Amino acid sequence: MSKIRWEAPFCGEGSACFRIGTDDTGRAYIAVAGAEDRYLTDTRDALRSLIREIKAGKADHLLQDG
Repeated sequence: MSKIRWEAPFCGEGSACFRIGTDDTGRAYIAVAGAEDRYLTDTRDALRSLIREIKAGKADHLLQDG
């Protein structure tokens, strides 16, 4: 597998930080900052869109307890 180059973390106020990375083939990855060894992969555009939606508060209902 190609080496993943991670970008600076995207952090929400009071929540986990996420990082996007790419490899030499252009494949994109997302991981919680500090746990880059456990990542998801998809297209770069799909992962950026996911992060924008999370940061916009559209996934808050998934993060609440109970």
